[in-house]
Amino acid sequence: MGMHSIAWWPTCVVLSVATFTDLRSRRIPNWLVLPFLLAGFAVSGWLHGWHGIAQSLGGMALGAVAFGCLAFMGGMGMGDVKLCAAIGAWVGPWQLVIALVVTGLVGGVMALGWAIYGGFLGDLFKGSGDLILGWKQRGTLAHSDLVLTNPRARKMPYAPAIAIGTLLSFFAQ
Repeated sequence: MGMHSIAWWPTCVVLSVATFTDLRSRRIPNWLVLPFLLAGFAVSGWLHGWHGIAQSLGGMALGAVAFGCLAFMGGMGMGDVKLCAAIGAWVGPWQLVIALVVTGLVGGVMALGWAIYGGFLGDLFKGSGDLILGWKQRGTLAHSDLVLTNPRARKMPYAPAIAIGTLLSFFAQ
């Protein structure tokens, strides 16, 4: 039995709880993510020895860097970063690349739906345009209106997109 078939069930459980807590409180708790991360290393090492641990390390690093950059810019919470790193420890870097691409697509569709439902589609496009086109003036600094610490910023829980993207990545294997 390979790592992907073993990873499916614990990943489903963790992503379900993370989605529930993120929707309810806009938090993804450490008590959920950190044991999941450590278990990913343990299971990978048990099944594949040092190669499995190296794959877990690569997946964790990719997840942390990919979402860490977004968190540094102010648009992603650290719970999302830790969740993505933990998923990477279970699935490795190659499957995580697929999960990240699908997560980005799902997150974009969710953001559009959320903006249409909330009546702020124009603001979404203006903010996205400022974020993408205004980087020359801002550099790598976060856009002051779009960071999570801004109490007026609209904040969308991202764990549902991470869950859908990750679970769909299992079907690509």
